[in-house]
Amino acid sequence: MDKSVIRFNHCDKDIFCCFVPDQCPECGVRFSGKRLEEAPVSIPNPFSNGHKVPCAFLVAPTEDNVLRDFDGHSDLHTGVTNTNGVVYNYTRTGVHRDHQGWERCICIPLVQPDMFNLISQWDEYLEKFSSAQMWDPLWQSFHEETHNCYSYTLMYINCVMATQSKPTLSKDEFTHTFVLPRIRRATKYMMMCREISQNHFYIVNSPRRNSQEALSEEDDKIHST
Repeated sequence: MDKSVIRFNHCDKDIFCCFVPDQCPECGVRFSGKRLEEAPVSIPNPFSNGHKVPCAFLVAPTEDNVLRDFDGHSDLHTGVTNTNGVVYNYTRTGVHRDHQGWERCICIPLVQPDMFNLISQWDEYLEKFSSAQMWDPLWQSFHEETHNCYSYTLMYINCVMATQSKPTLSKDEFTHTFVLPRIRRATKYMMMCREISQNHFYIVNSPRRNSQEALSEEDDKIHST
């Protein structure tokens, strides 16, 4: 689902959809001549075309995932783009240099726009790293746990950080800091889109209502003591 998702608030509900309806789907009140409690806001799409994001870490569903979907359970594949958007990624057959196929993925930029020196050497670093013997399947076999696409991308990132005299990142640190928050956001977004596709709306209690209910419950406890 590629339509833009918007959110507005009414009846103490956050209502997500692809258009502003004539009436509230929760209470039926028409919006004509009435002001919404909150103006509709656009929900950022967590996915990007990886081929248009240079010098980035990419996460996408594996080709085995028929729907190429982020459902929170499917295996994921990782890669790194060069300055022209070619995606370098490691598989059982070695390092691939993909010019297409990563049009819908999670992108984590690895270089700031003002890091001119690193950008100018990025492609050379990436090509040299990818040509190393350890990524040749005849020299070292792919392993699901210890020598895989994630090992490849994280090792490259740490090699680049070493050239910048920066501390390296452990797998757990990189995963929990940079990857998992974006995967959770993408999974939630896909769930929301599926709900909108089936029912036109996705409706949940607004955080403001939840906080008010929590305060009310706490107040009741105080008065009952």
